[in-house]
Amino acid sequence: MTASRRDKPGLTIRPYRATDRDALVRLWEACGLTTPWNDPDQDIALATATESAELFVGELEGAVRCSCLVGHDGHRGWLYYLATDPDHQGQGLGLGMVRHCEDWLRARGAPKVQLMIRETNLDAKAFYRKIGYGPNPCHLMQRWLVDRGAPSGIPSGIRGGGRPDGKLAYTVTYLEMTERPQQPPLHPPRDCKVALLRAVRPTVSFYRFLYDTVGEPWLWWERRAMDDASLKAILEDERVEVYVLYVDGVPAGYAELDRRQEPTVDLAYFGLLPDFIGRGLGPFLLTSAIDIAWSYEPDKLTVNTNTLDHPKALALYQQVGFKPTRRVDTLVDDPRLTGILPLS
Repeated sequence: MTASRRDKPGLTIRPYRATDRDALVRLWEACGLTTPWNDPDQDIALATATESAELFVGELEGAVRCSCLVGHDGHRGWLYYLATDPDHQGQGLGLGMVRHCEDWLRARGAPKVQLMIRETNLDAKAFYRKIGYGPNPCHLMQRWLVDRGAPSGIPSGIRGGGRPDGKLAYTVTYLEMTERPQQPPLHPPRDCKVALLRAVRPTVSFYRFLYDTVGEPWLWWERRAMDDASLKAILEDERVEVYVLYVDGVPAGYAELDRRQEPTVDLAYFGLLPDFIGRGLGPFLLTSAIDIAWSYEPDKLTVNTNTLDHPKALALYQQVGFKPTRRVDTLVDDPRLTGILPLS
């Protein structure tokens, strides 16, 4: 048993007790950590039954506010179930918990600690990068040895996740803009060198890099399902324009304008690579693409988004002048189960 520790003033980090169960499960549910195949009680029981792991909770103001499960497999250390009460995030609780678990591993001679993050959990990626963690150049593979009730669809924490019938449900919102915005495009952040360049007839391989990297967290699948010849025909059409955002010389995102239905111009695709989200680049790229689109003097500019996209996407489109015109509920075969997208 590990002694209690204090990090943030008022925060006590200590090993889990049986009386913490209800509060801990509520915390995990609030942070979206529970799934049909990861039963909290089974995981708690397994963690507390072995000397090679410890489940820690953090108490603040008399309540469980954070947690982390740390373990040693005889070769490496692992972190699981790092959670901080959403009302107390940004106060250093998560950092304190991670450092506490790292100390636990050091005391047992572990040379390295690692963890797994779902591809869509961008907040977790940003948090770990900020405190010194980086990608592991390994491919993770898995196989279930016991039946823990996972449905045939593969829920993965993605908005509108998979259903037991193998379908993917989401709602598409269609928006349009009928007048050119009065405000000029926003300036890019000043802490980096930014360039927005048109990729004239981009190669299929370069376009797939942009589309796949930008779109995978949000389940973009339509262009993945398209064969190279069909995609090449679209990219070589002069009325389809791909603008690539570069930050310090590195591709950071892109916007695609489709003029094939003029006098309507469609903002067909828009997004950032995961590493560049949260840096203030999205509004600059979006307003720049809008300005380019209106240089063709269309009758209207259209765009659509759906409930699988970034949660701030719809609000951002409305902030820059798009107005919703209709919403459509959509049901398709889950592209993760048909092999178009990775399962995780």
